[in-house]
Amino acid sequence: MCKYKWILCPVYGTKTRVKICGDTLLVNFPLFCPKCKHETLINAKQLNISVIKEPDAKTQSR
Repeated sequence: MCKYKWILCPVYGTKTRVKICGDTLLVNFPLFCPKCKHETLINAKQLNISVIKEPDAKTQSR
């Protein structure tokens, strides 16, 4: 039997609409939270979820 787990929002910690199984592999998955309307890139492997932090874009100066 496969173990399931809800993916929680990294900002508020509430449930999202995505459920993963123990053998699910997600790479650069755009996770959307319906509560805070925020989208975050995540990786998931064996029910361990890590948030991908992207550097902010810098403006060009002349």
